[in-house]
Amino acid sequence: MDWKKSWALLRMALDRASLYLPIILMGALALGTYWLVRNAPRLMQPSAKQAPVHEPDFFMRDFTVKNFLGTGQLRSELTGKEGRHYPDTDTMEVDQVRVRSISPQGLVTHASADRGLSNGDGSEVQLFGNAIVIRDAAVQPNGRVLPRLEFQGDFLHAYVNTERVRSDKPVTLIRGGDRFTADAMDYDHLSGVAHLNGRVRGFIAPPTPGVRR
Repeated sequence: MDWKKSWALLRMALDRASLYLPIILMGALALGTYWLVRNAPRLMQPSAKQAPVHEPDFFMRDFTVKNFLGTGQLRSELTGKEGRHYPDTDTMEVDQVRVRSISPQGLVTHASADRGLSNGDGSEVQLFGNAIVIRDAAVQPNGRVLPRLEFQGDFLHAYVNTERVRSDKPVTLIRGGDRFTADAMDYDHLSGVAHLNGRVRGFIAPPTPGVRR
């Protein structure tokens, strides 16, 4: 009968088609995978690390920054008209800077300048323009009198923790009634020695009776 013949042909075609079904499915799967890869969102590519830029990340105006010892004692105090912090060097540039520090022995030092540059912890301050550093007169436990000490210059580099003042520019040193000028200077309070370099000139006042120098 015709329907039996047609059925036989249909089954034969289905049997043949089933032989290619795995290949067709694999091809469809491959096409689907290719489509997903083509349309999936791409991962962000790592951007090249930019070199740090010397630009301030924050400003302060009419401010005061205090630094304390572990015991709670005030170690230093920095005041300025305007301050700019630079993250690439972790430094603070200050206009109309004023610094006051107190050593562990109780010696008080003042510093001022038109502009200052302080490191992150305030242990170093570079002073530019009308720079002045003054250590107040004091009496040591052994009774020795320390006369007032003053440094003047266009540039002074003050080290708060080590109590040191340096400069590679002309400076004036005033110690009590004594006065010295030099092209460069390195003063170390811990040793009590001031190295004056270049053209050095000085005036030493007569000693005050009863005062040990």
